[in-house]
Amino acid sequence: MWTLSGFADEISADLDEQCRVLNELEISFIEFRSAWKTNVLDLDDDQLKRAADTLGRYGIATSSIGSPIGKIGVADDFDAHLARFDRALHVAELLGAPFIRLFSFFIPQGDTPAAHRDEVLRRMAALAARTEGRDVTLVHENEKEIYGDIPARCLDIVESVGSEKLKLAWDPANFVQCGVRPHSEGYDMLRPYTDYIQIKDALLADGTVVPAGEGDGEVATTVAALHADGFDGFFSMEPHLSSGERFGGFSGPELFTRATRAFTAILDAQSVQYR
Repeated sequence: MWTLSGFADEISADLDEQCRVLNELEISFIEFRSAWKTNVLDLDDDQLKRAADTLGRYGIATSSIGSPIGKIGVADDFDAHLARFDRALHVAELLGAPFIRLFSFFIPQGDTPAAHRDEVLRRMAALAARTEGRDVTLVHENEKEIYGDIPARCLDIVESVGSEKLKLAWDPANFVQCGVRPHSEGYDMLRPYTDYIQIKDALLADGTVVPAGEGDGEVATTVAALHADGFDGFFSMEPHLSSGERFGGFSGPELFTRATRAFTAILDAQSVQYR
């Protein structure tokens, strides 16, 4: 049984409206990135309690903390970022999230990723080590302009760090925006480490984000492969159909619904059971 989740701040800044739309779509999990125009790591404990109470009233649990950890330059202050990561661990515990989404640091424009490999791996290993003893797993999301943008470097991160606390989140649109055909060029390589799936699609021609199945992200092919090999986990809607930038995106209720229906149509066509 596959489980739907979503970045509900793409619906609205208001958490109640986020939850209402998730209820309408029968999505019972949220990937918590922000509420009330505030990043989840910047909510104080009183606000987090209010958020937890709100989610509880709507019967919604947290699949992952959609954190911005790793979305700083590879040369930026890492000690301060570790303190922010400690906040992410605290938030995950308060909201009962089994995953924290993170990234592998922006590479300066014009530099080769290889020039920064050692520092990226040092930082990723430090984050994984800090997670030991916690009931949460880190999932690295591939994204353009960071070290782990293409399949080979995603593999390098997870194999070089070698921690059970660091796995991969699969985002087909982000791969497409790096000129990669996700399933054809990355699935066999990354599947052993992939624990979490983000759902958005994009066009190779210009990187435009589109609903699942309407782009070059090979979403239907990937669904079939995951179904065949017994994947059992979260699929998180991250449509970015209205706007998208480095630290988030927006769709609105109608486009979020359209994106969800496009993905569930792929699941239905392949007789995949989901909740």
